[in-house]
Amino acid sequence: MSVTPSSPDYIIPKLKAETIASLVKRGTRLDGRGLHDIRQVEIIPNYLPKADGSALVKLGNTQVLVGVKLEVGTPYPDAPDQGVIIVSAEFVPMASPVFEPGPPDENAIELARVIDRSIRELGAIDLSKLVLIPGKKVWVVWIDIYVLDHDGNLVDASSIATLAALLTAKIPKAVISEEDEQIVVDKTTHVAQLPLLKKVVTVTVGKLGKALIVDPDLEEESVLDTKIIFAISEDGRIAGIQKSGPSSITKDEVLRATDVAIKKGQELIKIIEQAVEAAVKQAEAKEEKKVEEVKEEKEEALEAKESAVEEVTEGEEVEETSETIEAAEEEEEGKEEEVTEEREAEEPVKKLEEEVEEEPAKKEAAPAAREEREGQPTEAEREEKEEEAREAKGKEVEGEAGEKVGAEEAVGEEESSKEKKKTGDEESLNSTQ
Repeated sequence: MSVTPSSPDYIIPKLKAETIASLVKRGTRLDGRGLHDIRQVEIIPNYLPKADGSALVKLGNTQVLVGVKLEVGTPYPDAPDQGVIIVSAEFVPMASPVFEPGPPDENAIELARVIDRSIRELGAIDLSKLVLIPGKKVWVVWIDIYVLDHDGNLVDASSIATLAALLTAKIPKAVISEEDEQIVVDKTTHVAQLPLLKKVVTVTVGKLGKALIVDPDLEEESVLDTKIIFAISEDGRIAGIQKSGPSSITKDEVLRATDVAIKKGQELIKIIEQAVEAAVKQAEAKEEKKVEEVKEEKEEALEAKESAVEEVTEGEEVEETSETIEAAEEEEEGKEEEVTEEREAEEPVKKLEEEVEEEPAKKEAAPAAREEREGQPTEAEREEKEEEAREAKGKEVEGEAGEKVGAEEAVGEEESSKEKKKTGDEESLNSTQ
């Protein structure tokens, strides 16, 4: 079981405790704050993207994470027409050296109950709008608180984180079947914001001696005489008061503490609203940017498509132009062929006309031509002369061939006699031997 550091088990040196008390008595504190000053608050809404609502809060060095989740459940028998709120708190062992693993201890349970009462007593959530099937099915709002780093005042840090998470929470889409009343939840789609009627936070005021201090840190909590936790709405209403610690507190001190708590509570709510509003604007800007990017992508795709269509159209126009040019060229060639045929048809006529024009000149030149032809031999005479020339040439060729043959025969006879003589000489020589 975990042990809350505000218990007597968490002890600081006596000298430091006396120093803290002395500084508070003089109107200041160990970290330099005034008695009614709150530590620096840092809020990160929508910290968990898969939750229906979430926020991480840093109050000084104290860190708390809250997640909101909506699930379909059964309503309470005494409130069948209202949704359900369930708050739980867990002290993560890494948040403090004295936290141990195990089930929640009384301090974790107390923290959850304080947050639950502050929401429920003021009716901060409109539970009537969380009904799905009256008397049977409603939305159950789970509020899970995780203490990640403990440096005092866990209640206020948890309250700030809870309000910020509720302001960002959205209701998922639920489809109800008319036949069997089955409900199908689509977590990827949200249909509405969680209906909030009031905004509430807690403010912790501690008493040390006769002084009242706001937002005590871990060391201050260990030396406080007592403390009071106020649940304050944005209109200054008090939803609840819880006292802890052994010492008593006077009526005047309670009234003074109440005035301080109301003032600081309203300041905290404004800080939360500003943080959530800035986060919403940032999310909207991011969504708008995403939409613009998608729009630009679509426009680029459309331009590319139009460009492709224009290129195809230009290609078709070029083809049509080429076909038109080819048709014109063919038509021109046809015309040229027609002109050529006409010219060829006109040529015989022109030739005839020229012959007609030349006929008188021919008649004039006819007598001179006849006189010239009379002095020349006839065709038969020319053929007879050519025949005589061929016969004379043939006889000449035959005479030359005969002479050549006679010379060849004489050479042969001479060689034969020489051979016979040579043979006779060889025989005579042989017989002599």
